[in-house]
Formats: sequence, C-alpha cells, structure tokens
Amino acid sequence: MPSSSTGRVSREQRGHIMLIGLDRVAKRNAFDLDLLNDLSLAYGEFERNDAARVAVVFAHGDHFTAGLDLAAAGPTLASGWEVPEGGCDPWGVFIGPRVSKPVIVAAQGYCLTIGIELMLASDINLCASNTRFAQMEVQRGIFAFGGATLRLHQRAGWGNAMRWLLTGDEFDAHEAYRMGLVQEVMASEDLLPRAIKLAGRIAEQAPLGVRITLASARQALLEGETAAAKSLPELIRSVMDSEDAKEGVRAMLERRPGDFKGN
Repeated sequence: MPSSSTGRVSREQRGHIMLIGLDRVAKRNAFDLDLLNDLSLAYGEFERNDAARVAVVFAHGDHFTAGLDLAAAGPTLASGWEVPEGGCDPWGVFIGPRVSKPVIVAAQGYCLTIGIELMLASDINLCASNTRFAQMEVQRGIFAFGGATLRLHQRAGWGNAMRWLLTGDEFDAHEAYRMGLVQEVMASEDLLPRAIKLAGRIAEQAPLGVRITLASARQALLEGETAAAKSLPELIRSVMDSEDAKEGVRAMLERRPGDFKGN
C-alpha cells in the first residue's frame, strides 16, 4: 500500500504494519478539530484492515505534538465531540469504538497534553531522548480530560501522577521512562526505525493470539481480575480451535516460524 495523506494524517502500510503520521507540522502538530477527526479515521482504517496487524503512530517534523489547539478545537470538545463515522477513538474516552489491535507510539520533541494521553491509551510507547512532556491543562484553567486523570496514576503511581497533573510542569524522557510512561528511550534518528522493528516483531506472532491477549489484559484493567478470569475459558476455546493454534503446533514440531493468518 503506497503512502498517502488525507488532511492532517499520513498513512502508509509496510507489510503488516500501518504507519500513521501526524502531519500538521507548521503548528507543531497541535490538535485542531481536523487532526482529531483524521487521526480517528486513520485508526478506523487500521481496525478494518485485516492485513494491518500493528500500528505505529509517529509525527512528521521535529515535534510529536504541541497538544490541543484550544482555540480551534475547544468549543467542539466542550459541546461533546464524537468520533466521526468510520473512525475509532484513539484515546478511548470519547464516544466511539476503540481499536482491538496493538498500537505503538513513537514521540519526539514536544509531547504535550493530549499527546501524553494518546500514549496512555496505546500499548507500547517509545520516545527520543529530546522529548519534553507536560500535562499543562491546569495552567490553562482546565483539566486533563483526554484520559490522564484515569490512567496516569495507574501507570506511574498516585504521587508521580499528581506531581505532574497538579502543577503542569515539564518533565523529560528520563522521568517518563522512570514512571513507565515510555518503555524505551533512544536517539531521535533511531526512533522510527526502532518502532517499526518492534512492530514487525509483534506482527510475526499469531494475530488472533495477539488480539485476545490485548482483550484479556484490557478487561482485567477496566473490569478487574475476577471479571477477566471468568472470560478466560471462552477465550481459551476460541484460540485452541483456531487454525493459527494448529499452525503453531505444526511450526513447533517442524522447528520453523509459524505462518499465521489470523483465524
């Protein structure tokens, strides 16, 4: 699939990996309504594309995002923004479905407010050593309503989350790694290649197994361990009866990588 750009977001498919690029470079990729909508539509395209097993979200230019463009998007968000038809909610807090496949975020430069919240809704996060983070909504008379109040304390612990949410202060890549917001830190020139390599490693695995792993873990996070445990028998049956599971056994016996199809 050749690379393309629709409005504010580029799309490119490389094998089983879908690259989704924020592309409002002149405004440091600040989220106006068009960027919110177009990113949601790109997530929807990823969800419906059976050949795309993993998404990598990155940014064109020197900065991941300068955050939310309040002047451009604030009024719509205040009145209740909904994910456009055909889209999926990248943040998992607005009205609309979420993707069921893994998303890796690769951030560099400024990663402010809604950018942090996009990472909190994703599955694996990488950043360049020059990345600067801030959840500065309280400095603007509002609060972090894109998921940070729901998830940052789960990821980083209460005190760590409140240190940054209640002050709006800036923190660096080292602190993001210490708190568990990001899993790896590297030079900016290595960021996208590393994200693509990691996505490729995930894409090599059985797609059905990957999706069910995500679903089970998310259920435990959202509904609790007991509820997720009750769902395990049905999930186990659905996986063990799949063609991918049979292929996994054959591949093990034949000492070769599995050729998985996702069913």
